[in-house]
Formats: sequence, C-alpha cells, structure tokens
Amino acid sequence: MSQQKRAFPPLNEQMDYLKRGAAEIITEDDLEKKITASIKSGKPLIVKQGFDPSAPDLHLGHAVSIRKLRQFQELGHEVIFLIGDFTGMVGDPSGKSKTRPRLTKEDVLRNAETYKQQVFKILDPEATRIRFNSEWHEQWDVYGFLDLTSRLTVARMLERDDFSKRYQSGEPISMLEFLYPLLQAYDSVALKADVELGGVDQTFNLLLGRRIQGDFGTEGQVAFLMPLLVGTDGTAKMSKSYGNYIGFFDQPEDMYGKAMSIPDSLIVDYFTLTTDVSAEAIREIADAISGGAVNPMDFKKRLAREIVTLYHSIEDAERAEEDFTTRFSKREIPDELPEIVSSSDQPKMILDFLSHHKLIGSKGEGRRLIQGGGVKIEGEKVSDFRQELNFSEPFVLQLGKRKIYRIVPK
Repeated sequence: MSQQKRAFPPLNEQMDYLKRGAAEIITEDDLEKKITASIKSGKPLIVKQGFDPSAPDLHLGHAVSIRKLRQFQELGHEVIFLIGDFTGMVGDPSGKSKTRPRLTKEDVLRNAETYKQQVFKILDPEATRIRFNSEWHEQWDVYGFLDLTSRLTVARMLERDDFSKRYQSGEPISMLEFLYPLLQAYDSVALKADVELGGVDQTFNLLLGRRIQGDFGTEGQVAFLMPLLVGTDGTAKMSKSYGNYIGFFDQPEDMYGKAMSIPDSLIVDYFTLTTDVSAEAIREIADAISGGAVNPMDFKKRLAREIVTLYHSIEDAERAEEDFTTRFSKREIPDELPEIVSSSDQPKMILDFLSHHKLIGSKGEGRRLIQGGGVKIEGEKVSDFRQELNFSEPFVLQLGKRKIYRIVPK
C-alpha cells in the first residue's frame, strides 16, 4: 500500500508565515522552489539547527531561531534539533576575538541533557528529531577527514570577518578553529538538510554548508538567518556572559522583571522575535509608540506577561505582574525579604561581599552592574565597586530591579 501524501498549506501562506522576523533568506527563490516541490511530492522539508552545548542554559536569544523551527513544524515540515556534542568540544569561533577554552566531553554531555529538557518549552516533542553530531564525526577515518579539509582554502577561511580581524591584529587562530565551520557544514551533508537556521553571525557557516553539500553531490540548503536579539541592557546581543539574558528556566518574577527592564526602543523587536502576538497587533503597537499616544510602559507590561505565559503560565504571569507592581511601580520594599547574614563583623569591599555570597556570577559582572547603577544600599546607588560595607546594623541591598536582600550582622 502506498503511503498517503502529506498535505501542506499553499506556498504563499507558508512564505508569509516563515518570513516574519527573518533577517535574510539565502535565497528566497530557492526556498520557494523547495516548498513548491514539497507540496507537490507531499514530502516535508528537512529543517535543522545545531546548538553546541557550551553552557547549560538556553535563553530568549536562542529562542528566536527555535521559535522559527516551531513554525516550520506547524507547517508540517521535519525539524532536527542538532546537539553539537562533537563540535562543542571544538568551540564555534563565530564572533570571538580569541580562542575559546575547550570543553570536556563530560561538560558537553551534561549541558546537552539540559538542552533536551529546555527546548520542548517551544518545540513539539512529537515532531522533533534530536540528533547528536558525534554520530558521524566520530566515524571519520583519516583519509575521509583529509578529503573534507581539502575542500576549503585558507584564503577563503580568512574571508570570515572574525578570523580576518584576529589575523590582522596578530591574535592566534588555531587550526582546530579553522576546522569548525567544515565540521558544521558536513552536518548538513549527513542530515540531508533542505534548510538550516542560524543567527546572522552564522552566515559564513551556513553558506559553507550549502556549498559543501554541492561538493558531495546533494542540493544545497537554504540559509535561513535570524536577527540577533539585543539583551536587556539594550547594547550587546543577549548572552549569559554579559548578564543581559532572560533564561528559559528563570523564575516568573525574574523573567517578568527582566522583560520590564529593556529599553523602550526594543519593545517592538521583542514582540516580533519572542512572542506569538500577531503581526497586525505589533504594527499597532509600533504606531502607538511612535505616535506617543500610549505610555510604552503599558506595552512593556503586556510583553512581560506574554513572555512569562509562554514559558510558565498565565497564572504565573499575573502573579509576577502583581509582585512587580508592589515592589517597583509603587516603590515599596516588601516586609519579608530574604536575609543574608554577614560572615564578618569587619568592613568589607562590596564587590568582595557580592562575590563571596554568590550574588553575582563573577567580579566582572559585579563591576558592570555597579557601573550601570544597578546596585543600591538603602535605596542609594553604589557608584564605586571599592565601597566598603559596614555590618554594624542591618541594611537593604538591591541588585538590579528584581533582587532585594536584608543584610544582617553576624
């Protein structure tokens, strides 16, 4: 008995849906051809994205492209969430000004397990294939691997902006880093990908995959590039290392508060890239903000509710909003605060105190938080990370807009 052909939405409907929020599609014509062939044959496109598990947490910056994967799923296409357990031990050099520290296999596998848990906050588990690229990369023999490396010249590799800058500045580039784009490109050969998703910083790698597929006798993939989400600080791309991220597993109150902290200029981008709000509604929001008819704070509250609802529930969003209103909009400090007992009765530099009690990820993060006016003692901003804390009596310490503690003497 022949297998029944799958029915797909019309071409124009698929293209309109998929193009929302995309930075660039290389090429749109190729994507239209692939979708047309898919509709005719009843065979879904194979759509992949790779994630190197270099850190345990996914955040809304990752969600931009994962949400696009979900849209491909909704249209009936096959999504492969590729965990780069092999390439994660190499380290993607994209956007890096120096060689990244290598991770151990144990680090990578531990982080990969958390990815598998987090990604189904967005993707449909029944319609997602999770693969690991060690499945094929660990099978290389030396002759096959040398054949792969012969397909790209050093001159072509140095066309990469990050490699070019490092080369010109005399910053070392390891041979291992040169191999990373080739390994990622071969992932597309192994999976027979029709479409690969990635951020705009992945343009070189995705286009190399398109080319290498041709070298191996298969049709080149479409490079589907998504914009990089600017973090809550409004300056750098969202990244855990910058402390400007909203994590999938953040508590509702933290998630809501972080969303409320973004600059007004990012409201429309966040609605577009991180929520399910319709394109028409987002246009109305953009018009209202530009026309000054509505206080942007009202839209920011809606944005925060949308985000918390997506990753938790509407009830959690309502509680988080109530908590935010009580603590910040009304400028009230709750009577009940988590207490931290000082470990010393001697004055201590604030940066050392924050680090000792693990209130910051690193001293660098603490300096940035203080320099940005994000640390307050009894409501007064701390401007010098060398400021000493006196523990003779209790005081209220506030970090950012969400974390408030009562510090009590030993």
